[in-house]
Amino acid sequence: MSSAKKILPNESQALIGRATSILPSLPHAVNGTQLNDDIPPSMEVLTIGMGCFWGAERLFWQQAGVYSTAVGYSGGLTPNPTYEEVCTGRTGHSEVVRVIFNPQQISLEALLTLFWEKHDPTQGMRQGNDIGTQYRSAIYTHSDKQHQEALDSKKRYQQALADATITTEILPAGTFYFAEDYHQQYLAKNPGGYCGLGGTGVCMPPQ
Repeated sequence: MSSAKKILPNESQALIGRATSILPSLPHAVNGTQLNDDIPPSMEVLTIGMGCFWGAERLFWQQAGVYSTAVGYSGGLTPNPTYEEVCTGRTGHSEVVRVIFNPQQISLEALLTLFWEKHDPTQGMRQGNDIGTQYRSAIYTHSDKQHQEALDSKKRYQQALADATITTEILPAGTFYFAEDYHQQYLAKNPGGYCGLGGTGVCMPPQ
């Protein structure tokens, strides 16, 4: 594994990308919602990176109150990247899941608790055996309130972890680029496929 894949590129190192977006051609394979940028007015959005996005997406589409999920790329520099480009480490993107949820049915706190408990947020530019900047832990927030809640939850989880240091990137959300069709709801289409999720075994302390 090249050490370059563990270092985020700067603008001069990033791949050029393209002007054309990759847009899913099929609806959500589990719940039938359309995969596009239209967010119903009663819904909120949270974008998170927990390593390989296949298992992370399944975790969230299984939650009551989650309207839709999609996998993609965020937090980087290259516009409209492909999966192959992201894997080079030269786009700066993290593999992410965009979660659209009904806050009347599931709280942001509940989603953040799943995020912290179901992966290891202390591993830097990797998640288990998946190594590279694309696998870094990340929360990309969509409002000031969300951002503060994410920071507060990180502080509480850090206290519970004691000696292990959280490396999760928490930033305001930038552009979400959809991943290719075959990545969307991958584990619904391939039930025996790879899932890299693995938590620390430490529970989130109550508020």
